[in-house]
Amino acid sequence: MVAPDEPVTPDELEHRHTLATATARYDELRMRDALAPLSAEPLTHDETLELLALSEVVVRKIGHGRQTMVHTARTAGASWTEIGDALGTTKQSAWESHRRWSDRRSP
Repeated sequence: MVAPDEPVTPDELEHRHTLATATARYDELRMRDALAPLSAEPLTHDETLELLALSEVVVRKIGHGRQTMVHTARTAGASWTEIGDALGTTKQSAWESHRRWSDRRSP
């Protein structure tokens, strides 16, 4: 939970949450938001910003995990065609996405 009036950013939350805890908090806030019309407790301004930032944290963590698994698949001998098929995309798209991710990680 973020303290009231504390600026919330994905970078700050990313360091505080694992994928599991970020998803759990996101689900908690999202469910409250969905039930707000039936409840006397809608999300606060700060909670809506936290929910938005958490969505970015989840996307980042999933993206990192996806590319880590692409690397693992390549190490295990999977072809780019097989990886593309597993991701529901083309081999070229899978390769380009992994290459961009790999380039960002390299010093």
